[in-house]
Amino acid sequence: MLQLPYATYRPAPVSLADLAPPTGKPRPAGDAIIRLLDLTIAAVALFVLAPIMLLVSLLIVAGDGASPLFVQQRLGRGGSGFGCLKFRTMIPDAEHRLALLLAGNTATLSLWRRDQKLAGDPRITPLGHLLRIASIDELPQLLNVLAGHMSLVGPRPIVAAEVGRYGRRFATYCDRRPGITGLWQVTGRSRAGYDRRLACDRLFARRRSVALYLRILAATVPAVLLARGAC
Repeated sequence: MLQLPYATYRPAPVSLADLAPPTGKPRPAGDAIIRLLDLTIAAVALFVLAPIMLLVSLLIVAGDGASPLFVQQRLGRGGSGFGCLKFRTMIPDAEHRLALLLAGNTATLSLWRRDQKLAGDPRITPLGHLLRIASIDELPQLLNVLAGHMSLVGPRPIVAAEVGRYGRRFATYCDRRPGITGLWQVTGRSRAGYDRRLACDRLFARRRSVALYLRILAATVPAVLLARGAC
């Protein structure tokens, strides 16, 4: 059984070995229940969090005058692309700055290729750092959930450049909507290496159920409040 003592807000890391044996693909009824939960929870969350999201947008615009949203092309269910929304946490010319950071720096390039992230990324703004710690930067993805691009719980949404690392396992990834949270979120977030994140994504895609969906969703609350493994 998956033990998640979230009621105490002192959650132990979720052990992948605790998951029940795979039971095959979820029945259509299970998919329908999860989609209904996605729509209901996302709509309520957007209504409740609208003032916070408006304030964050104003603070980002006040910082440098650029758009408060960052839209990145990710791969969703069936391998189709969609614009994944986030509050912008980096400087406006982040992509150009990344190219400069990687140019001629073998160690940094190797780290980026391995984990798709940089330790102490200089492109992140002070406000952006706070938004990432609190996972507030991901709130706009609730709109992706309503649009059907994402689920509240699922594999981590990936970019096209990561497909090669999934290999044959990419078909398993494509069988599910990517999620705002997932096993990768409640088992360490940014502390987890790329291979472990990939293993979590694959495992959830294979063993998803309504019960596991609810347990991961509940475990995300203390993980975010305690900023466990945040950037």
